[in-house]
Amino acid sequence: MDQPPESTPAVRVLVVDDQRLIRDGIASLLSIRPGITVVGTAPDGRDAVAKTLELGPDVVLMDVRMPVMDGVEAVAVLRERAPECRVVMLTTFDDEEYVVQALRAGAHGYLLKDLPAEDLAHAVRLAHAGVTQLDSSVARRLTDSLPPTGTVAGPAAGSVPAQAPAVALSPREIDILRLLAHGHSNREIAARLYLSEGTVKNHVSRILQRLALRDRTQAALRARDLGLL
Repeated sequence: MDQPPESTPAVRVLVVDDQRLIRDGIASLLSIRPGITVVGTAPDGRDAVAKTLELGPDVVLMDVRMPVMDGVEAVAVLRERAPECRVVMLTTFDDEEYVVQALRAGAHGYLLKDLPAEDLAHAVRLAHAGVTQLDSSVARRLTDSLPPTGTVAGPAAGSVPAQAPAVALSPREIDILRLLAHGHSNREIAARLYLSEGTVKNHVSRILQRLALRDRTQAALRARDLGLL
């Protein structure tokens, strides 16, 4: 992994987990990585909110299931009270409902605890840079849970026709949104649609702007809601 320049300020991290052994272990592993400073730990979401407001971390690594206040609720609170802070879910649970709830609450990523320490440190730096990340197995599970193309799940058995986006997108933009939601990079989308990578990048920017979305992960969730997958 690339190391951050020595002149770059260290990324300040808060580790939140209800199991002391795990949160102390994660904190210890990160504290010896260059460019990262662990400013504190918390055992639950409520304490995480209080310490975030007190210590001002750049990135919070947040477990999902915790007593007092769970991780998803804590993310929603921090989105309102500390919007500049990046929250990345770090958990053992890869259930798609947790993923969707966390991302909609404002999480900037969803990672599993079995990743190597070096990868976790890199993920912290990416989160601080504004890059939203999904664990590869989480992304696959989320995609596998999507309804068949052209339908969206209804409240009862069966399905209803897919709805058009509330903000009009061109047929080309819908194609790009669909491919983006399946996890394809700009380069892969360009190859599939016989476009230049720059053209795809411009289309993606317009899609995010027109649908008032923050990033590609939110775009994938919107595509799912619209029945484009």
